[in-house]
Amino acid sequence: MNTIAIIQARMGSTRLPGKAFLDLCGEPMLARVIARCQRAKTLSRIVVATTTESADDVLCGLCTSRGWPFYRGSQQDVLDRYYQTAKQQQADVIVRITSDCPVIDAEVIDLTVGEFLRLQPDCDYVSNGEPPRPFPRGLDVEVFHVRVLEQAWREARDPAFREHVTLYIHRHPEKFRVVPICADRDYSDQRWTVDTPEDRALVMEFFKHFGHDRFGWREILAALEQHPEWLEINRYIKQKTT
Repeated sequence: MNTIAIIQARMGSTRLPGKAFLDLCGEPMLARVIARCQRAKTLSRIVVATTTESADDVLCGLCTSRGWPFYRGSQQDVLDRYYQTAKQQQADVIVRITSDCPVIDAEVIDLTVGEFLRLQPDCDYVSNGEPPRPFPRGLDVEVFHVRVLEQAWREARDPAFREHVTLYIHRHPEKFRVVPICADRDYSDQRWTVDTPEDRALVMEFFKHFGHDRFGWREILAALEQHPEWLEINRYIKQKTT
């Protein structure tokens, strides 16, 4: 089974322009995401899905220099960009990860993919981002069949469904068998994604603290127990809504 992680990335972020290429202790954020995804055992390949906008030439240059496969598609129609990337890679199963998650954890990826595979053939989509969130924001992983993506691509007409890859799936539970990963502990108060300068400042503390990028999410939690003041850095940042 060809399990492809598709990482969507672009330079045109509204709250933190150019964030995919921003430095995180010596590496662009996109490079941090890919390096951490590469440690997952359940992925056949990792590919970057970026846009045809000239601003994203720098991301394509980074991919080329590092030997990472990439696809360039629509800036606004992200659903089409994902679908075309999946077709190019001959994907059977898609693992959706975004480039603003530089502390994404291979253990969490493998757990989510493993749950999706365990539930076959009675499941179309698995996510670890449904409330109550079993992991902090920034460790989000979505796993789904390519046929589910194709159905959404074929049927979705609303611009919001085209912009947000899996929104059509979430809004049509009568069509798709959606399974959340649940847990006793809710980590929704933890924000480790990078969408603002404050978010980046917090994540920089993680990388400076460990001095490498092989730390896991539990190690971050332990570090935050020692340094609760870090949580004040981005405490008041609100997540954008779709």
